[in-house]
Amino acid sequence: MANYKEIVTKAVIGKAKKTNGMHFSFTPDEKVDTVLGCWVINHNFNGANQSGKVGVNGAFDVNVWYSYEGDTKTKVNTKRFGYNELLNVPLKDQATLTNNSEIIVRSLRQPTVTNVDVQNGNIVLDIEKELGVEIVGDTKIKVPVEDMDDDYEEIMDDALVEDIDKIDENYLENAE
Repeated sequence: MANYKEIVTKAVIGKAKKTNGMHFSFTPDEKVDTVLGCWVINHNFNGANQSGKVGVNGAFDVNVWYSYEGDTKTKVNTKRFGYNELLNVPLKDQATLTNNSEIIVRSLRQPTVTNVDVQNGNIVLDIEKELGVEIVGDTKIKVPVEDMDDDYEEIMDDALVEDIDKIDENYLENAE
């Protein structure tokens, strides 16, 4: 019959991903005629425990290339946008999110501009991204342990082996 031992270890106790669409706008100094290009760079983020949920704070730069003055001049305008998200990551086996839990946030799909438009002098952006969250915490596992015989070989001194070899096994028989 096997005995069981509990081992305390770190393991992923929760894992989830979320795709999120965001809506931003800004007003450039010039009257925009046409948006020529738009891209997102410098995406930074981190996650932290916020009352049992994962709070993700992040920011990125959006570069918008546009024409103005009757499509005769161009300019690239860079704006920094921030975001805060509160994610309810499901945990396994009745685990709880604590301040000792490690929260790992990854960008599964970098922020990408899905739509850009000019409305009433404002540049309006739709940006989509996908974040993955893993929570690493303490957990216990049970493993079966079998009772095993001692599997070590006994090591004897060479002098003792020589003395054992000198012993007359027939001593009692010869004494009669």
